[in-house]
Amino acid sequence: MRIADFALERYFARWEFTARYLLCASDVQAFPMAELLALADQEGRDLWDQLRLGYTESSGHPLLRREIASLYETIEPDEVLTFAGAEEAIFCLMNVGLGPGDHAVVTWPGYQSLYEIARANGAVITLHELRESDGWALDLDLLRRQLTPATRWIVVNVPHNPTGMLSDRATFDELVAIADEAGTSLLVDEVYRGLEFDEVDRLPAGADALARALSLGVMSKSFALAGLRIGWLASHDRDLLKRIAAFKDYTTICSSAPAEILSIIALRARGHVLGRSRAIVADNLERLDEFFDDWADRFSWVRPRAGSIGFPRLTVPGVRIDDWAARLVEAEGVLLLPGSQFGHPGNHFRLGFGRTDLPDALSHLETFAARTLR
Repeated sequence: MRIADFALERYFARWEFTARYLLCASDVQAFPMAELLALADQEGRDLWDQLRLGYTESSGHPLLRREIASLYETIEPDEVLTFAGAEEAIFCLMNVGLGPGDHAVVTWPGYQSLYEIARANGAVITLHELRESDGWALDLDLLRRQLTPATRWIVVNVPHNPTGMLSDRATFDELVAIADEAGTSLLVDEVYRGLEFDEVDRLPAGADALARALSLGVMSKSFALAGLRIGWLASHDRDLLKRIAAFKDYTTICSSAPAEILSIIALRARGHVLGRSRAIVADNLERLDEFFDDWADRFSWVRPRAGSIGFPRLTVPGVRIDDWAARLVEAEGVLLLPGSQFGHPGNHFRLGFGRTDLPDALSHLETFAARTLR
């Protein structure tokens, strides 16, 4: 298999650990180890203190699968399969679920793995483009037209990276109905579920909504534990999960034992963990509201409804975001992610607001903007 370079990851490989401020980070400020361990119940603490660093069960620690299943309304622990992050889950699913001649419709702009792996495996991919002029919303009439007799998968990311789009309930229900009527499987990338700005807007999990649907989750985003590298797929399609598990034998085989126990602790304390993430995001979003009001003549954005990222646009004539962002990081140490890293034309860029240093980063960005955007 020959896969195109992952543009976003190559970009971060260059800048992630050298730039002073990652104002494009997709995750929330990482949870401190001591603070997480302090949240452990007695069983969790015993699991940690008595941990032996051997191999783990390839499908995931039974207690971990039980805690993940509790995130859903209808999923049982044996309908959960864990991975070394969401990336491995996507890689295994796309290799098992799509092959030469198969067709998938995938929301875009978006995480490159969601379409590039299947494309490299011989599948035909149709990108379902989200547009700023539509508030980044799904276009269900277009989606219907994009389906073919060869369509095997509809792939959506909601809450969405990089735009922060969150479909309303009616749109989500219609999406599920479209997949059901067409007889296609549905992958819902839900890694930002739990970071809705208004909890009333939280959508049902894909795995709860349709028997042929899979929910993709991870500890990295809403739970602020990217370093654990624990992701999962949840689905009632046990046969598909069984085939994915067999493919996983050729990748990581099993997850890290310490990461599994720490994930159990975090999931059991998820009210506190998610509350922390939401508080950071809410505080930063207020600052961004002020910024985009003050700079409305040079930047525009569709205000996100969930998650910790948005997709603003630099509107100054003659100024390319790629050039301006390169100068910004060199001059002020503030990193933005141009839309070109998603293959997206125009002057959009991903802006992350899950980190606690956002006020400082924003101050440096404004200083630079005042000098260069007249």
